Amino acid sequence: MQYNIRRANYSDIGSMIVLLRTLFSIETDFDFNEGNQQKGLELMLEDLTNRYIVVAEQDGKSIGMCTAQILVSTAEGGISAVIEDLVVEEACCRQGIGKELLLAVEGWAWERGARRLQLLADRNNKRALEFYKGMDWKVTQLICLQKKRSW
Repeated sequence: MQYNIRRANYSDIGSMIVLLRTLFSIETDFDFNEGNQQKGLELMLEDLTNRYIVVAEQDGKSIGMCTAQILVSTAEGGISAVIEDLVVEEACCRQGIGKELLLAVEGWAWERGARRLQLLADRNNKRALEFYKGMDWKVTQLICLQKKRSW
């Protein structure tokens, strides 16, 4: 399979929204809302220093994506990166695309001085958990908590 890994741009937003719809159908903690996902992607693309989106492109279409953001970690005493939204079209899975996307984002974060990378994965997504384990990611004792603003 021929594909290209590259930094995303505004023209990729439509196809990335389709990919996010797929991802959020797996992750039960998130609801798909096209308007919200578009705003989020636009915000990611506004800051090319601290935010990064890569896409896997085949024949002019994005078939996979991964996002990351830089933040300061008091635990590490320096920069860390949060990786989100790793997704590959189902028909293109198991061909190394997810691995290349994740490695591209990891490289970007390490180049910026990140001391730690972190990500969230749905505890019921066994395929994703096995994938991350194979990429040397470790399960921690931490759990994710969230609180949403109620209007």
